[in-house]
Amino acid sequence: MTPDLSALVDSIVARMGAAEDRGQVASYIPELAKVDPAQFGIAIATADGRMLTGGDADTSFSIQSISKVFALTLALGKVGDQLWQRVGREPSGNAFNSIVQLEQEHGIPRNPFINAGAIVVADVNLGGHQPRVAIGEMLRFVRYLSGDDSIAINEDVAASETTTGFRNMALANYMRAFGNVRHPVDLVLGTYFHQCAIEMSCRQLALAGRYLMLDGRHPDGGRVVSPGRARRINALMLTCGHYDASGDFAFRVGIPGKSGVGGGILAIVPGRAAIAVWCPGLNDNGNSMLGTQALQMLAEATGWSVFSAPEF
Repeated sequence: MTPDLSALVDSIVARMGAAEDRGQVASYIPELAKVDPAQFGIAIATADGRMLTGGDADTSFSIQSISKVFALTLALGKVGDQLWQRVGREPSGNAFNSIVQLEQEHGIPRNPFINAGAIVVADVNLGGHQPRVAIGEMLRFVRYLSGDDSIAINEDVAASETTTGFRNMALANYMRAFGNVRHPVDLVLGTYFHQCAIEMSCRQLALAGRYLMLDGRHPDGGRVVSPGRARRINALMLTCGHYDASGDFAFRVGIPGKSGVGGGILAIVPGRAAIAVWCPGLNDNGNSMLGTQALQMLAEATGWSVFSAPEF
């Protein structure tokens, strides 16, 4: 029996607020280093239309790699399964910005959620246009998913990433040498850095993720993706959404999730809920330390897990 979600949210917020070890903010991106790690927010959008929030759920933060979920959705809409000729579907086992496997695997990144794979997805979404066109499409998409036209890009964060993103430049140039990045690298990275710099609150992010809990349907009507594609995106989130800690997240939490170095995590309980948590401090794998703990606490209290038997 599912517990009182409102009381559970309050309990999670209290537990996370009292935590002393909050991890470390992503200091390698100067703008993210300025964010106060004392903040914590959670939002749960349920399949029956409820919204439960707690803590700093309405504070905007840089979604960073969570944007890769929406970018992948757009790219699959453009080229379909042809995308998998350029990007794999396997966990990487390496850090999110590693270049090691690219050399071994001839410029084909392991999955669309590590940085190399997301850069290829950005190349697909660029589609011969200027970055402002591609990022405009991305903004319209997340606004449509969340029903909120106020979502915007933090240009200071985008500039900060552009100034310091040397590893991403290396990844993009390396894949360009193999022909797996087809547009000029500066245009592809301009698209990628701006998509990562989209700011959303937990409330907005949970609303934007609803299509993945509803078999690809938008709750206001119409279809975002097919049921099969929604299931496959969720599968990739479960197996690859937390970089080299994806197996541990599946073990502890047991639901599809995608993290970002801004401290956010989008998690999906198919048929039940879309959940967003945010706490800026990261663990050693680059995932929100308290966000992960909060989702584990939520999953254990509710029994929400893709590995649990459904209620009859």
